[in-house]
Amino acid sequence: MSTTPKPESEMIAEAEILSKALPYMLRYDDKTVVVKFGGHAMGDAALGRAFAEDITLLKLAGVNPVVVHGGGPQINAMLAKLDIKSEFAAGMRITDKKTVEIVEMVLAGSINKEIVQTIQEAGGRAIGLTGKDGNMVTVTRLKRTVVDLDSNIEKVVDLGFVGEPKTVRTEVLEVLKKSEIIPVLAPVCPGEDGETYNVNADTFAGAIAGALKATRVLFLTDVPGVLDADKQLIKELSRAEAQRLIDTGVITGGMIPKVETCFEALDRGVEAAVILNGKVPHAVLLELFTEHGAGTLITP
Repeated sequence: MSTTPKPESEMIAEAEILSKALPYMLRYDDKTVVVKFGGHAMGDAALGRAFAEDITLLKLAGVNPVVVHGGGPQINAMLAKLDIKSEFAAGMRITDKKTVEIVEMVLAGSINKEIVQTIQEAGGRAIGLTGKDGNMVTVTRLKRTVVDLDSNIEKVVDLGFVGEPKTVRTEVLEVLKKSEIIPVLAPVCPGEDGETYNVNADTFAGAIAGALKATRVLFLTDVPGVLDADKQLIKELSRAEAQRLIDTGVITGGMIPKVETCFEALDRGVEAAVILNGKVPHAVLLELFTEHGAGTLITP
C-alpha cells in the first residue's frame, strides 16, 4: 500500500520547527522536569494522549520527566457512587478513614494505571508509584487554622488523613532516571504514625521537584497562567513581582494557592516553576521547547 508523499513545503516547515526546538532540547538534556497533571485535561482522552506523547518525547530527547497526578473529580465521583458524604473546612476535604481508603483506591489504582498505560501506548515505558513506594515521601498530619465567624476566635481544624510532606527520599527516582522508565506518582503517602494520608497533588509535586533539584516544575491547570490587571497572560514573573500582584489584588481567588505552591517549590530548590493551561494540546512541549513558552514562568 503506497502513501502519498508530503509536499516539499510541508517537509521544510517541519524541519524548521525541529531546528528551532533543538536549542531548547539541548538546554534540558539530562535535566529533571516534574510535571503535575490534573484538572479537566485528565478527563479528556485526546488531551491525555497528547500529554502522554509529550512526556514520551521528553524522555526520548534526554530529559528526565517525572509525572505527578491528582484526581479530585474522580474521587468525588466515586464517593458519590458509594454514597459517602464529605465535610469541608478551610476549603479542604476532611478525610476520614473510609474516605482515605477510597482516595487510595482511585489515585493509586485506576487513575495511576490509566496514565501509565496511555504513556506506554504513546511509545514510552512507565511505572506507577505512590509516596509509599520506597518510603519515598513521609508526611505529617496537616491542620488548618480558621476563624469562627460568630465568635471571631481562631480554632485549629483537624482535616483527618490529609498530610503535608516532611521527608522525601529520592533513591527510587534516581534509579529510574538512569533507565528508560518514566515514573508516574500518586500523592498517597505514609504518615509518621503508620497511617495512609492523601496529599495535595500540587504540594506533592513541589516536594518531589525540590528533592530532585529539578530544573522545572510544571503545574498544568485549567487556566492559561497568571493574568495581569487587563486579563492578559504574564509570561514571566520574579517571586517578588508575583507577591506584589497578590498583595495588590491582581492575583486573586484560586490562583493565589497555585502561585504560593510555586513559591514553596522555589524554596525547596527548584530553578523555576510554571503555571500553564493543560487544556492546550502539547502544552508541555510548547512550554519547554519553544521561545515564548506556554504559561507563566515564576523564578526566584
